[in-house]
Amino acid sequence: MMLSAIWKTKQKPEMNSIVNFLLESGISLALLVTIYVVMLRKETYFRLNRLFLLGSVLFSVLLPFLRFRIFSMQPVVLPEVTVTPYRNLLETATIYGQDLSGSVEEFVLSTQILILIYLAGVAFFLVRLLIRFIQLFLLVKKNKVVSESSVKLVVLKRETGPFSFLNYVFVGENFRQHDGYERMLMHELEHVKQGHSFDVIFLELLAVFQWFNPFVWVLRRAIRENHEYLADRAVLSSGISCGYYKSLLLNQFVGSQLTVANNFNYSLIKNRVKMMSKIKSKKLAISKIILGIVVAGALIVTFACEQKNTETIKINNEPSALENDGNVAVFKSVVTKNGRIKIEGDKSLAEFKQLFAQLSDGFDVVADSIGDIYLIKKEPLKSKQLHKGEQVFLIVENMPEFPGGDKALLQWIAKSVKYPAVAQKNGIEGKVYVSFVVTKTGEVANVTIARGVDPSLNKEALRVVSSMPAWKPGRQKGKAVNVNYTVPINFVLE
Repeated sequence: MMLSAIWKTKQKPEMNSIVNFLLESGISLALLVTIYVVMLRKETYFRLNRLFLLGSVLFSVLLPFLRFRIFSMQPVVLPEVTVTPYRNLLETATIYGQDLSGSVEEFVLSTQILILIYLAGVAFFLVRLLIRFIQLFLLVKKNKVVSESSVKLVVLKRETGPFSFLNYVFVGENFRQHDGYERMLMHELEHVKQGHSFDVIFLELLAVFQWFNPFVWVLRRAIRENHEYLADRAVLSSGISCGYYKSLLLNQFVGSQLTVANNFNYSLIKNRVKMMSKIKSKKLAISKIILGIVVAGALIVTFACEQKNTETIKINNEPSALENDGNVAVFKSVVTKNGRIKIEGDKSLAEFKQLFAQLSDGFDVVADSIGDIYLIKKEPLKSKQLHKGEQVFLIVENMPEFPGGDKALLQWIAKSVKYPAVAQKNGIEGKVYVSFVVTKTGEVANVTIARGVDPSLNKEALRVVSSMPAWKPGRQKGKAVNVNYTVPINFVLE
């Protein structure tokens, strides 16, 4: 007889699906952007603020992919295990069905609708972004381009204020005659030198995939403001009068509305003028960054850390064994650092040691975990009587064989079982244990439910096992004998 047990450690599902990615990154962005708006936005550490904003975006994008496993080294407490040859328990045959219950259907439908809405939003904002890139490309193609101050100057035929994108500075033809042209050009050159266009592209792509997140649009606005503050500071550092530069801004016409480029607009000018007059923040303000770091650490612990606890191992609730008094034998097992299992105890446990080691092979174990197993030893059960007086063996010299072997048996069951529609509709699933006898002639007889789940599942399991083809009968001392088996059929809804 062959007994088997499967011990599984519960693992936290990987949260790298689209929904988890959007939720985790969205929550991270919301918290970090809130910290910036409340505590850092009005500080004059513009470079540090830029790093904080870009770092927040990068961190939020990578957070859903981070996974750290924390091991909790706790003793393993095992329950009492009764080992007794009560059934020839075959491998479990798992049958999958579709959950057709009404609540699931409604959930699936609503989920599909939300996904379609999300994808429609992504498509809209992606197309809009591509159109704006195409508009910029056409401006370069259709207008005069000259080299000036290490950049390419695109002279537009229409009147507009200067704006920049990548290595291009766009300016209206008439604006070149403007009194403050050189200072405004210097401002745009700073955008080019500091690579602000790459920040903008990064934020625009993020907005495409998180268009539903209001904090993304707040972040998008904040990074643009920060770019203007950085460029303004660079211009003022060149020696230009602050009052004169402010007057240039206030007299500046609204620039192009191609928002993937850095451009002037009246909604920013007021804040820019205020920041020019603001006294430089104290060094103590830098400590506010620490709060952002603390929040990032908390997010990692919340979303990225998986606690791998050693826990009480639960043995599957197999069919109850026949009662038979026995003695309690105690031994200890130690899982060493290399994953091997060392067992100390009574010599009578030799057979169980082999079973324990075999079951542990191939599964993740925690090094240096210690546990106790209490084994209730039973006397082997030779046979039980049928009503007709014939013996039914559990262990024989040559066990019965299904045509093609155990693998073929599982394939035959999986092919033959039809998941009952009523069970699918009502969301019923579970494992049905079917007991049967392989007779001297190889026929399957005495098919009964050892442990059932639902009448519909029980009936289908009985039908399939009863229709099994003939086995090669088992033999004891050269004679064909009756042998009892139990097969678990697991009905699972997807």
